[in-house]
Amino acid sequence: MALGSPGRDALDWICPLLAIDADAFNHGGTPEFAAISAVALRHNDISKTLSTAPDRFEPIHRNPNGDVDPRSWCQGFYAAMRLRMSAWAPLLDANNVNHGLLLPILLHCRDDQGRPLLGPPRSGREAEKFLRNAYLDIPAAVEALRQYWMPIRYTHDR
Repeated sequence: MALGSPGRDALDWICPLLAIDADAFNHGGTPEFAAISAVALRHNDISKTLSTAPDRFEPIHRNPNGDVDPRSWCQGFYAAMRLRMSAWAPLLDANNVNHGLLLPILLHCRDDQGRPLLGPPRSGREAEKFLRNAYLDIPAAVEALRQYWMPIRYTHDR
């Protein structure tokens, strides 16, 4: 997606993300257009990093205090998934070999009632340690998800 012309698919998720009408893209110089441009620039930057140096990708997992907190990033990822949940359904099936790609992300998400999306976490020291460090697997999961979707995306973009 080039900044000057985000594809239809990009506007399908950027506009709901920002809670603005897709027509806002047609009106340069507005706060809405600036928001779309900022998201498109960030999207392009992430895409370039994943294409050229995936090992350098690092999601923003810092809260205002500077502490690691992946919850907002993961919840945003899940919100984007929900825009096309039927497309993501195969990866949500625990019997699908690729289901594990989503686990480091969904582990940090909550449902509409505020409950852990994947159910209550197990108790114990090992579970606590796993949960504390699960965010470290997110960059690799994002790259693996990108590879998973690449054949479908390539066919769709043509």
